[in-house]
Amino acid sequence: MPTTPHLDPRIRRTRQLLMQALTELLAEKSFDELSIHDIAERATLSRATFYDHFPDKFALLEFMIGESFHELLHTRLEGSKGTCIEGLRCIILTVCTYLKQLGAHCRKQQRQFEPMVESKIKDQIREILLSSLASHSDRSTTPELAATVASWAIYGTALEWSRTKAQSAEEFADAVLPLITASLELAVGKEAKKRGQVCSPRR
Repeated sequence: MPTTPHLDPRIRRTRQLLMQALTELLAEKSFDELSIHDIAERATLSRATFYDHFPDKFALLEFMIGESFHELLHTRLEGSKGTCIEGLRCIILTVCTYLKQLGAHCRKQQRQFEPMVESKIKDQIREILLSSLASHSDRSTTPELAATVASWAIYGTALEWSRTKAQSAEEFADAVLPLITASLELAVGKEAKKRGQVCSPRR
């Protein structure tokens, strides 16, 4: 489900133009150097139109980060659940891919964007996990707490991987997966792991 599912097509198109303009400009200069005029001009829009959608360039950046990660994550998760083995592995790999892409396109500004990226990614992971865990009542922790812990763990470990890349993303995901299933209190049998079935909460 997109983060802005009911937007008028004209609004969606305008925001796409602004995000594209910001992406292009970030490849040319630092975020601090960019002005609203620069972004609006590159998007072939007026400053007034920019302000109709965002109060400042930081709000546009935050929106762009959320939208780009959401699109990547939900494309890869289509047809699976957040707490099945393949779903969890897919979430981990998606975070790795996103952080790697961010580093490639915005290497000089990656640290500057990290707090915003961290917030958006953790919130979206938590939402997915929480929706999958909410139906389980036989847990020693609340779904909210479990989803929060897991989202922080996934992002934190993926961020460390993106800085070192000491192993492939696939090897990293396989190494981290048992830690995440443990934090979610998921019982993972060998056969279920092989087939990528939906995990059951420990009893």
